[in-house]
Amino acid sequence: MSMTRDTRERITTTATTLFRRQGWTGTGLAQIAAESGTGVGSIYHFFGGGKDALTAEVVRDGGRAYGAYVAAVLADGPGDPVDALGHAFVRAAEDLAASDYADACPIATIALEVASTHEPLRVATAEVFASWIEALSAFCRGVVDDEAEARDLAYAVLTMLEGAFVLARSSRSREPLLAAGRGVVRLAEGQRDRVARGG
Repeated sequence: MSMTRDTRERITTTATTLFRRQGWTGTGLAQIAAESGTGVGSIYHFFGGGKDALTAEVVRDGGRAYGAYVAAVLADGPGDPVDALGHAFVRAAEDLAASDYADACPIATIALEVASTHEPLRVATAEVFASWIEALSAFCRGVVDDEAEARDLAYAVLTMLEGAFVLARSSRSREPLLAAGRGVVRLAEGQRDRVARGG
């Protein structure tokens, strides 16, 4: 890996961690530079738009990486897609606890902060969430072979996961994620049964 690429990756990796743990407004370029072992000038060298440009890249790269990770967790889960959804919540609980409740969704903290104040970054987070919904919808077609029903289930899964992350971090407990996972399984089972009955 070239020194230039290594420096850029250290900046984005550090920014990703800091944004996730302490938020966008709580993280300055000086801290990112210090903790990545670079300089503020290096950040502007790679990201001419400064913090906004860096954040947009962190959101899109983090979104792609996390989406791929969730897809892998679902693929490695039990063969039944409903059970795989439940497994994904168990895995999320284990991962969050292992990070001492610091590392949850890589873009949620940013999304909440910028939704009403920074339109370009709001759009970037919305695009990531939309890509996750598309991927989850495709997976949920294995639960219910109906496009609209699968999309509804995908929204429910993502909404429950994001909400459970907030509660789990706040309470420093795995239980919100485990409970949400059980709820997703019941919802998915009920939806599958209803669609199978033609209801």
